[in-house]
Amino acid sequence: MAGERDLTTLLRDLRPQLNPGRYVYCTLPTKVPAGLRPVATVAEPEGVTVVVAQEEADALGLPYEYVAAWITLRVHSALEAVGLTAVVATRLAEEGISCNVVASYHHDHLFVAADDADRAVRVLEARA
Repeated sequence: MAGERDLTTLLRDLRPQLNPGRYVYCTLPTKVPAGLRPVATVAEPEGVTVVVAQEEADALGLPYEYVAAWITLRVHSALEAVGLTAVVATRLAEEGISCNVVASYHHDHLFVAADDADRAVRVLEARA
């Protein structure tokens, strides 16, 4: 099924869902260690960045600085949709909430400071 492209529809059907747990960004010099289950992975020239459950990072002794909550926007957004990330990030920024966005095939995922999670969901629900 093709994702939605219309910004008005995307915002109306946003349905933010707070996923359980806390998540951290870690950087690794090479590949992802066996057994680690990242929710996002990006290979950069400086190394591999993973977003992983905090308890997994702690169990492996991986260093991190930022502890986040993971919010999934349940609307099925098309990868070529224009404006969704800008509207969401701007609205959260207006409330002083940092937002790191990861797009996947079906949904967009937001990582916000863990202490801002509930407030971020309320802001997004109000926007929809």
